[in-house]
Amino acid sequence: MFPPGWSIWCLLLTLHMSACGLDVSGYDGLEVICSEGVSNCTMEDEMALTVEEDDSVDVRSLTPYFKLCCSDRAPCTLCLLIDTEIHIHVDKDMEDESHSGNDEEDYGEESPIASLTVCYNTAHTMPTCKKVEFTVNQPALTQAKVSMVINEPAGVSFSSEVTVYSGNQSHVKTITAPSLDEVCSQKLHERVEECRAPRLLSVINKEMDQVELQFVGRNKSLPCVCVQNEQNGRCQKWNRPTVPLYSVTPCMCFQIWDKDDERSRRSLSCPFTNTSLFHRNIWENVSVSVGKGQMINYLTMLSWNVSAPCRLEGEVWPCQREIGCREVKGYRKQLDSGAWRQNSKGLWETIGVFEDINLQLSPCVMVKIKGMGRHLGPFCFNNTDRWRWSLLVVGVMMLLCLTMIMFYLLHGFIKKWVCSWHHGGFVKVGRMCHVVLLSPPDVDDGVPESVCRLGSLLSNHGFSVCVDQWSRKEQCTLGPLPWLHSQLLELKSQGGRVVLVLTRKALERAEEWTHWHREDIKTKGDYKGLPLMMSPYSDVFTASLSLIHADKQLGRAGERFLLVKFDSHQSSDKSLPELLQGLPLFQLPSKTQALLSELTVGGAGRGAGGCV
Repeated sequence: MFPPGWSIWCLLLTLHMSACGLDVSGYDGLEVICSEGVSNCTMEDEMALTVEEDDSVDVRSLTPYFKLCCSDRAPCTLCLLIDTEIHIHVDKDMEDESHSGNDEEDYGEESPIASLTVCYNTAHTMPTCKKVEFTVNQPALTQAKVSMVINEPAGVSFSSEVTVYSGNQSHVKTITAPSLDEVCSQKLHERVEECRAPRLLSVINKEMDQVELQFVGRNKSLPCVCVQNEQNGRCQKWNRPTVPLYSVTPCMCFQIWDKDDERSRRSLSCPFTNTSLFHRNIWENVSVSVGKGQMINYLTMLSWNVSAPCRLEGEVWPCQREIGCREVKGYRKQLDSGAWRQNSKGLWETIGVFEDINLQLSPCVMVKIKGMGRHLGPFCFNNTDRWRWSLLVVGVMMLLCLTMIMFYLLHGFIKKWVCSWHHGGFVKVGRMCHVVLLSPPDVDDGVPESVCRLGSLLSNHGFSVCVDQWSRKEQCTLGPLPWLHSQLLELKSQGGRVVLVLTRKALERAEEWTHWHREDIKTKGDYKGLPLMMSPYSDVFTASLSLIHADKQLGRAGERFLLVKFDSHQSSDKSLPELLQGLPLFQLPSKTQALLSELTVGGAGRGAGGCV
């Protein structure tokens, strides 16, 4: 046989034991729960200015805390629970009140009535008070417990700081309501109105080389989306339903929210965290730079900088160039995840130094990334002092090379002159032009090798060829756009063309650029951002699109630019993007001879494009 009030105390114990959590299995609507010995507990509102504390009740302890109250299938709401332990003084006045009756007729004894008042308020609200009245059933009772359940307390919301105190302010406690992020991470977040936000589904489409973004329950109107690297990275607005595969990384996250939702509740989704397919996109975009530094005691040190789309684990150490690069022992350091900082381009970078390193020996840096099958490097510090000592040797070698080149050029010129004389007399022989060969934004499928073979072919035919793949050091020093402008100055002085290699990804890049450019004009320069992830040659390729656009505005794009396609790397059957339409296009290798003719005598009369 259980004692009286056992069921009520079971409920009270359940509430109290789950106080550290935020979810309640059920809520039966009880507003006040009293311990054994008191009954008829009722709770009602009371004005804070008219609170009259019952002298027969002393508050010994006051414990407030927050819960989620969930009843049946109704939405869960925030509740303030206040547990109190009280001491009851059963004095003569209470006994007189409990024995009040008629002199002529005895109606029996009545139990005394007592009350307890508790108030609460936030920094910006007036106090709200609750008065609990109860009947003392046992005359000798001095200790009791009273628990109040206040559903949706007035003026209190998530993360609010609330002050709870007894009516006579003998006990004052300050607590903070759980944050919305904390509540929405619990099991019952779907039953909390404030937690409702759009949900993202990502579908990898390998045939189209893209990830499709789909939103649950959204057919027409799309929510607002921004993309960020790492959960604590800066979020850049994203206004397209797809993401190119080459820009996807395991640390890529999306924030989604309703544009018209006043609560602006955002959901965070990182769908590629456990997808090893995209680790290669990180490794191909790791960059390392080294530089010179000086310590306080004037000793030299070697500084290094590692940047990547995601924070990485690994090691970095200095080495000395010999056969390979021999490690300098005692300097190896870890790439600590806590030391990474996000730069203005959205990439994560970490910086360190190797102290007391002899820079006269032109030291290098090697990097090992966890999970990557090979080391990166060496990345070397160029010692200008040592370089001066090598100028003489380099000068002699350049002189020998120049002599051999002049002999080759004169030999070819004389051969062509003799050939032209035998075919009807002396004709003007077209001099070979300067050709700038730009790679498409591809990182695999053998495209880089095809571009290099085309550059070698043009060089073997006597052209002055500059391939972006052969000039990575100058691009890193000058930047993609300044480097391309320097090559255009070379074209202006020597004559020649810029040759763009087209693939399917190159056409997609041109379409993306056109879309971005139009949106940029509509929003008056509000940068929406092209994808950060791309091949090492995408910046130069993108810069060339800007120059083509500028030349087309002046009606002279065909004078400096022409296009080629490889039969082995079909781009697509669709027509060229609007930006590239009107430029000369050659299919290789079937149109190789026509391309050579266009770059020499066939290109005459086109301003910078002709060589005569």
